[in-house]
Amino acid sequence: MEKRTLGRNGPQVSALGLGCMGMSDLYGPADEAESIATLHAALDAGITLLDTGDFYGMGHNEMLIGDALKGRKREQVQLSVKFGALRDYAGNWLGYDGRPQAVKNFAAYSLRRLRTDYIDIYRLSRVDPDVPIEDTIGAIADLVKAGWVRHIGLSETGADTIRRAAAVHAISDLQIEYSLISRGIEAEILPACRELGIGITAYGVLSRGLISGHWAADTQLAKGDFRSVSPRFGADNLAHNLALVEALRAVAADLGATVAQVAIAWVRSRGDDIVPLIGARRRERLAESLGAATLQLSATDLARIEAAVPAGAAAGERYMAQQMAHLDSER
Repeated sequence: MEKRTLGRNGPQVSALGLGCMGMSDLYGPADEAESIATLHAALDAGITLLDTGDFYGMGHNEMLIGDALKGRKREQVQLSVKFGALRDYAGNWLGYDGRPQAVKNFAAYSLRRLRTDYIDIYRLSRVDPDVPIEDTIGAIADLVKAGWVRHIGLSETGADTIRRAAAVHAISDLQIEYSLISRGIEAEILPACRELGIGITAYGVLSRGLISGHWAADTQLAKGDFRSVSPRFGADNLAHNLALVEALRAVAADLGATVAQVAIAWVRSRGDDIVPLIGARRRERLAESLGAATLQLSATDLARIEAAVPAGAAAGERYMAQQMAHLDSER
C-alpha cells in the first residue's frame, strides 16, 4: 500500500483509509462479526488509517475498533477520531459542543473505549457556533502537550475557519466530503489547505453508495438508513444522478475497472495530499475498493471521467437543509 503524509506536519498514513461509521450507525443494521473481519482485512491489506467518531453508534464504533485492534501493534495504526456531536438515546441530533472542558471529557471517554493511550488525529466533527474555534483548538493542543493526542485535524470547515485554527496550532488534515459529485472544496477550501500545508482526508468518495455502481432505483433501504431522507437519493433527483453513474460505467468498462474503483481513483488522483476514505463495511466491498489503489488514470482517462460526470452535475444537496446549516464549509 502506498503511503502519504497528511499535511506538512501530520502523520504518514496509507494512501487509502477506512471510514468505519457504517459498521455502527446510519446505514441500518450491520453484522458485527463481518465488521471485525473487514477491519482485519483492511489492516492486512496495508490500510493503516481508521476513521471513527465517538458518536457513531454512541460509542459502539470506538469499542468495535478497540476489539479489532486486540493483538495488533498500536504504532502500525493511525486512529482519526471526531468528537462534539450530541445525540440522545434514540439517535436524534442535539447540536455540537466544542467547549474546552467538553473536548477533554470527550477525549477521555474515547481513549477508554478504544483501549489506547493516545489518539493519532483528533478533530471537532462540526464547528460549534457558540465557541470560538481558537478555544476548541487550544483545548486539543493541551491534549497534544499531555501526550493524549498526536495531531489536530479539522472537519467540514471553511477557509476562514481553517486559517484561524492553523494560527493556534499546526493542523494535519481537513476531513471533508470530496467526490466526483461533491467538488465544492476546489474553489477556496482546497487552495487554503495547500497554502497552509494541510492535507485532505476525503469522505463520501462514493457519495454514500450513490456512485458506487451498485445502487439502483429500486434499492431497498433498511430501517434507520439516513439515505432515505438524503436529497440526492430522493425520487426527484435519483434518476438524474444514476444517469451520471451509467455514463461513468461506460468509462470504467473501457478501463477494465468497476465504477467504484474509478470514482475512488479519481479522488486519489487529485493530489498526493489527499487520502480517500473507503466506507466499506463488508469484505467484498473492501476488496473492490482496494483495486483503486493501483488504478492509474492518464490525462485522457481523467478528461473522459470528468466529461461523464461534470463538476456540479449532481441533483440535490449532499445533506438535508438542517444538516447543511451546521456545515461551516458551506458558508
